[in-house]
Amino acid sequence: MDHVYLDHAATTPLSEAARAAMEPFLGDRFGNASSVHAPGREARKAVDEAREQIAAAVGARPDEVVFTSGGTEADNLAIKGAAWHGREQGRDGVVVTAIEHHAVLDPAHWLGRQGFRVAETGVDADGVVRTDRLEAAIDAKTAVVSVMSANNEVGTVQPIAECARVARGAGAVFHTDAVQGLPWLGVDAAAADLMTLSAHKLGGPKGVGALVVRRGVKIQPLLHGGGQEREVRSGTYNVAGIVGFGAAVTHWMEHRAAWSRSVGALRNRLQEHMTGALDRVRVQGEAAERLP
Repeated sequence: MDHVYLDHAATTPLSEAARAAMEPFLGDRFGNASSVHAPGREARKAVDEAREQIAAAVGARPDEVVFTSGGTEADNLAIKGAAWHGREQGRDGVVVTAIEHHAVLDPAHWLGRQGFRVAETGVDADGVVRTDRLEAAIDAKTAVVSVMSANNEVGTVQPIAECARVARGAGAVFHTDAVQGLPWLGVDAAAADLMTLSAHKLGGPKGVGALVVRRGVKIQPLLHGGGQEREVRSGTYNVAGIVGFGAAVTHWMEHRAAWSRSVGALRNRLQEHMTGALDRVRVQGEAAERLP
């Protein structure tokens, strides 16, 4: 049956650029990127090149990019890792917004059951974080604050720079889940101490993501083992997935501005037709800046 796919916020089709880049590493180029022999060095070179591609897309240093199995793991690493490190420094507070993805909310609630103080701050009628409410929820013992760059359900764009200023002003680590923001807005890694990214939201494969950890920011690892990713995230590298992530983000960034304009125009057209043809239709966040 013919259909029109309208759920790119959930996942995107694998781009041809990503598919072509991945294919050799699903076949003959199967080396373990932690091995010192030639196949291993070849795999490691490919991982490092992808790391550079992703860093360039967000304005980070390559050594700040920590590969994970996806956005959920990256969010868990950010929230739990920053909270655990903060507790060692006498900070036991975690602040999140009520509109975060469950990959942020659930780890925060889990930390609450482990004795951390967890606060959820609300948003205004358009789904935008109120920085005055955020500031009121933060205190001198807050370890980590998390505010998503753009909402995955209604698309509202959040005032990340101002939220980061408030969090850092109190000495807390600031995390943003930029999984939805990167494909359509572009993001700047300097705006956060920790930033979550995911490949499959922009034409990359499922099962690979990254946490950008700003130089000098300390977090505790979730996974222990081989010591990969400077001992922040142990585990054998998903070389094909990482290579696909790098190729996808490079391809997407080349076309992002044009695609954003085109999709935004289609979104507006659909919205106008729906509100004109149907009664009692309400557009959530209509007055706010939104993703296309």
